[in-house]
Amino acid sequence: MSLSPISPVRIDAAIDRALAEKRIVGAVVLVAKGGEIVHRRAAGHLDREAGVPMREDAIFRIASITKPLVTAAAMRLVEDGRLDLGAPVTRWLPDFRPALPDGTVPVITIHQLLTHTAGLSYGFLEPADSAYHRLNISDGLDQPGLSLRDNLARLAAAPLSFTPGAGWRYSLGLDVLGGVLEVLEGRGLAEIVRDRVTAPLGLADTDFGVRDVGRLAKAYADGTPEPVTMTEGMRVPVYDTLASFAPSRILDAASYPSGGAGMAGTAGDVLTFLEAIRTGGAPILSAETVERMASDQVGAEAETQGPGWGFGYGWAVLVDPAPTGTPQAAGTLQWGGAYGHSWFVDRANALTVVALTNTAFEGMAGAGAFPVEIRDAVYGRGRQVEADQSG
Repeated sequence: MSLSPISPVRIDAAIDRALAEKRIVGAVVLVAKGGEIVHRRAAGHLDREAGVPMREDAIFRIASITKPLVTAAAMRLVEDGRLDLGAPVTRWLPDFRPALPDGTVPVITIHQLLTHTAGLSYGFLEPADSAYHRLNISDGLDQPGLSLRDNLARLAAAPLSFTPGAGWRYSLGLDVLGGVLEVLEGRGLAEIVRDRVTAPLGLADTDFGVRDVGRLAKAYADGTPEPVTMTEGMRVPVYDTLASFAPSRILDAASYPSGGAGMAGTAGDVLTFLEAIRTGGAPILSAETVERMASDQVGAEAETQGPGWGFGYGWAVLVDPAPTGTPQAAGTLQWGGAYGHSWFVDRANALTVVALTNTAFEGMAGAGAFPVEIRDAVYGRGRQVEADQSG
């Protein structure tokens, strides 16, 4: 659909409501139209207990926003002819050979890691008695100091959910990919992403560590009557299971660089990256590569964000808006992060929206659906319309 004029009043009403209802503690929301920031807001608290207000340059643990950044680094290596999407993972990780429940050891390709079609999973998506929990597999959000080698060994010991290529399941595939890239390049994933993505874009605050801890947003988890401070090893309800967090992980240099969840960064850095993607990829990727990444690779039947959503390389792709109820146009790219984040790029409307919060999971997909409220406020839908008219 076409985009109506963007109203800061509607967007601020959505943010203020989430804060007043104590669903989130703090947020930074940036909205860009045609490359110009048309609304920016830092609201709530960076640290509620210390009374520190949120700031626009706050650094957040960005969780799965790591994925598109690592994916971009991988796709640059594909462009350079150094990485083959059809190649088996064992070319670089010969010991990574997870089996199907019947003991068969299938081939897993780089493409399948990138698109979550490898048959791998996440512990937070698995029942409490699953192999993921028995083997103590990290989702890349907990267990500070754990090495990548150890976590990949645990993951390889868990049975695959399905034959690679036969389904879609959100997974630790990007963590495995990180291991591939490290072997391929002979250096750490942090350095690879820095050289291929963040440095060329000037993203000074986005990395697998935090340079200025004074700007690091305190992490919170959903709670009643208000969010609670996230503690080490806290298990936070999500969907029908629990996800384990360790906020100190980002500060422990011995923690492996999780390609799926291990980075920290600012809303401004995320917006800069997404705008580079929206405008064709320069200076990090070619326009042809970006189009490939923005093309659905799995089919809308995968319902990666519900009906009508497929998955490209790095993000969900809106294939058919009709069954979704979303005002976003076909071709919209979207994803989020478990610490409480969401973003989308509506390429048809030249619109990029980044909403980072410090509250899991409300800021990503909570009961109050903060990302949906921000989305609808941007497009002029829902209860924001009333706030706009009264303003």
